[in-house]
Amino acid sequence: MTALHVAHVSKSFPGVKALDDVSMTLKPGSVHALLGENGAGKSTLIKIMTGIHKADLGEITMDGKTVRFANPRQAAAGGLGVVHQERNLVTRFSVAENIMLDRLGNHSLSSVNYNAIAQEATRWLKQLDLDIDPMTPVSRLSVAQMQLVEIGKALSLQSRVLLLDEPTASLTPNEAQVLFRILRRLRDDGVAIGFVSHKLEEVFDICDTVTVLRDGRNACDSAALKDLNRQDVVQMMIGRAERISKRAPRGKTTSAPFFELKNYSSAAGHKGISLAVRPGEILGLYGLVGAGRSELAKAVLGLSPQTGGEIVVAGKPVTIASVAEALEHGIGYVSEDRKAEGLILLHSVLANAGITVWRKLATKFGFLSDTTIASRVGPVLKKLEVKTPSLDQTIGNLSGGNQQKVSVAKWIAAGVKLLIIDEPSVGIDIKTKAYLHDLIHELAESGTAVLLITSDLTEMVDVADRVAVMDGYMIRGVVENDRNYERVSTAIMGFIHGRKAA
Repeated sequence: MTALHVAHVSKSFPGVKALDDVSMTLKPGSVHALLGENGAGKSTLIKIMTGIHKADLGEITMDGKTVRFANPRQAAAGGLGVVHQERNLVTRFSVAENIMLDRLGNHSLSSVNYNAIAQEATRWLKQLDLDIDPMTPVSRLSVAQMQLVEIGKALSLQSRVLLLDEPTASLTPNEAQVLFRILRRLRDDGVAIGFVSHKLEEVFDICDTVTVLRDGRNACDSAALKDLNRQDVVQMMIGRAERISKRAPRGKTTSAPFFELKNYSSAAGHKGISLAVRPGEILGLYGLVGAGRSELAKAVLGLSPQTGGEIVVAGKPVTIASVAEALEHGIGYVSEDRKAEGLILLHSVLANAGITVWRKLATKFGFLSDTTIASRVGPVLKKLEVKTPSLDQTIGNLSGGNQQKVSVAKWIAAGVKLLIIDEPSVGIDIKTKAYLHDLIHELAESGTAVLLITSDLTEMVDVADRVAVMDGYMIRGVVENDRNYERVSTAIMGFIHGRKAA
């Protein structure tokens, strides 16, 4: 029996053929992985299935009947739920209102029973182990909490087919395991689940079948995962075997710190933060969701007032009140939330990649040509392998992973002295993740100081030179990274749990 079948679907956009004769079959009681590099067509396929885009060719059936959904709401009513990679919450509404958004009343003039929607929302929040008041405005939540609310919203629809596009991208390993328990329960209840992830360890943990896309075509159509290993899947995704990183520890730099926080406190809640990043050093900042890592980065950029201590740049105390002032001091920030903070989605790739260098490249009369900007940012975009038909392409039309690459490229092009990178691998495929890690090391080797924030312990151990551990908006300890995953991860978790590991 088939819950959802995609048959020979094709879709073109201006300048690019996103899907070419793609097929996939999801069965009840199965978790089906949909894999491929950034730009392979995964998100486009999901948008076609849920009515956001219309296929040029091909057919979609559910339970043997042809379906043509006009929009996601119609798809949800037809039993097809989806959690997109980019969050789609109404931030000024409460958690409960977002979860129950399409069921607030029988018609547009109905009054809202807030007690009832709070009670129903609490049911799904409890399943996600998310201990928050359902009447909390979404704008007050962390990125990870927003992601869990988005998942709770989809679960509450009790769909026969549930599609999840990078659902764990902003979740800690513990939060991901909670989600997996729920998905296994839904699977056992007969739900067909489509699961998109760049984390192959998750795919082999939770999925039983797989479809692989490469350059918009099927490299594999609905194969059993038990017949494949990791290298088989990677080979299909990128056309070659995976590069396994065996990065050796880097030599310690002894130069004076470029950036320091001395007993720093912020209005966001940080207290007594002291850390230093030297030119050529990669300092990791690790902690569980709610530890205050991203909030620290934003406070340093002037988005939360400094309430105590010092910010020292190149040996001199400074005051930073805005991102523009931070850039003047040679500090750049790659946000974990590219959609809301990192990019202008209606502008071109060139405009987004070049925005940090406009002032520097302009003539004394303020003139600046696209050719001048392209000469500066083009090599960076090429190195990151940004897939776009042209630099004039609207960046909102790129895949999420390619958008992330552009958000990194704009700071590299600006030649910042300190680059704060917040969750760099969210939505990034295997090959690009490896290249991005190489690029971070190349930046460090060229003298850039890097502050790396990531919830991926494997990434932290592979990339950082030292790891500062945060919990409760404070630094609990610093771990020297010798690339021994077991030792380093044990030491990190020891600080988080309030004890120094032996």
